[in-house]
Amino acid sequence: MSELTIRPRGDDDIPGCVAALATVHAADRYPVDWPVDPEGWLTPPGLLGAWVAVDGGDVLGHMALTRPMEAPPVAVGLPARRLVGVARLFVDLRARRRGVAARLLDEATRVAADRGRTPVLEVEAGATSAIRLYERAGWSRVGSSAGDWTTADGRVARLLWYVAPSAGGGRG
Repeated sequence: MSELTIRPRGDDDIPGCVAALATVHAADRYPVDWPVDPEGWLTPPGLLGAWVAVDGGDVLGHMALTRPMEAPPVAVGLPARRLVGVARLFVDLRARRRGVAARLLDEATRVAADRGRTPVLEVEAGATSAIRLYERAGWSRVGSSAGDWTTADGRVARLLWYVAPSAGGGRG
């Protein structure tokens, strides 16, 4: 096994990202509905950049930075121009428990800091493993809202908003 590397995503990484996403969707229903265009799903509106975790030639995980969602700026207490959203964070099922998600989250925080921004993210309340990761990494919950979609078990999604540890922020 070679060394885990985090680097900017290239076009050649897209097929590996889609394959990794398929393992996550099958295990965790993330995303809840398989996208009609999974390659396009990896490039959300407002994309500022995307990174992959690779081991040799294998894509193990993915993370994107985007313009922030609308609600967190109010909850965080910073203007939107000072924030960056962490999105499309996932790790191939076969690569879990290797610290891949934590490394991608660290990269998001580092890149955001280099750009003078504070990272924020939203997560569905049922994603308990992801929530544990964020809270272990020192992220603070600053708010919540009802989503505009239904979870796999038929509930209206409840979105929790988190801010990176360097920003502080209150709990919501």
